Amino acid sequence: MRALYIVEPGRVELREIERPSPGAEQVLLRVGIVGFCGGDLNAFRGTMPMQRYPMILGHEIGATIEQVGSDVPANIRPGMKVTVSPYESCGVCPACRRGRVNACRDNRTMGVRRDGAMTEYVVVSWRDVYPGEKLSLKELALVEPLTVGFHGAQRGEVTASDRVMVFGCGLVGLGAIADSAARGAEVISVDIDDNKLEIARKAGARHTINPSKVDLHEVVAQLTNGDGPDVVIEAVGRAETFIAAVEEVAFTGRVVYIGYANEPVQYQTKLFVQKELDIRGSRNCLGDFPRVIKLLEAGRFPVDDVITEIVPLEKAGQALQRWSKSRAGITKIMVRIAE
Repeated sequence: MRALYIVEPGRVELREIERPSPGAEQVLLRVGIVGFCGGDLNAFRGTMPMQRYPMILGHEIGATIEQVGSDVPANIRPGMKVTVSPYESCGVCPACRRGRVNACRDNRTMGVRRDGAMTEYVVVSWRDVYPGEKLSLKELALVEPLTVGFHGAQRGEVTASDRVMVFGCGLVGLGAIADSAARGAEVISVDIDDNKLEIARKAGARHTINPSKVDLHEVVAQLTNGDGPDVVIEAVGRAETFIAAVEEVAFTGRVVYIGYANEPVQYQTKLFVQKELDIRGSRNCLGDFPRVIKLLEAGRFPVDDVITEIVPLEKAGQALQRWSKSRAGITKIMVRIAE
């Protein structure tokens, strides 16, 4: 069977590998659709700090169960459409001992530190599969990136009384927008792409700001009566948005960083103290898969608007190269492995 490997920064290859067989507590998945994420792009560019090479890419998965192991529960059966939690935790580090396995010190995410799903068949633990029989394979492939945004809103402890500003309207940012809106918050979305801002409105944002066209600080002040947002969620990973989050958030507000900045970030740290801020990291997700599946089943997310293109596996490498050259107008590229 075929598999898409990232061999080294800037180079991907389609290789032939053996089809796996499931162990007693595993399921064999026939992979239908896999999404490219920003981490895959950074791996291609050589800027993903945790990426190992060579590696089969892919952890945003829509698949069908092909075969189950002997010890898999009866409610997990062949023919079911599922998505997959791609994280593997050690169970013994401080984060795991505290029940926050999403931040495991030795986390091994598919496609990053262990082989991913951009191949025809893959074996995973039955405990990592989440059925979504009402969803299409492309919808199931959106679940994982949306859970990362949902977890960001959870880390921000977003409530209905909050104004929330989200930097970035990629899938992760849209997840943060959708969950914040579902919690009843007033959401402000920020991006330099007007098309993505329109999608953000459909996902639940009440206000949109394009800082390449207007003064960010002035508009934020107008929208918040000079107070600033109660919560700022950064889902871009750029030094300027890391800094702007601290500058724009309200006094005693909460800042959540989901993105990875690839360069050092220089702060005026006096704002941390003067505003008495809570500044939090947000990694992967923790218990958010069922909530995202329910959101998609209810039709409360603009699925077709966020999928830029779906390419066959043999053209996946070319699509990744195009994306690396220009991110303009691209929200989500998906790879179709099988129907």
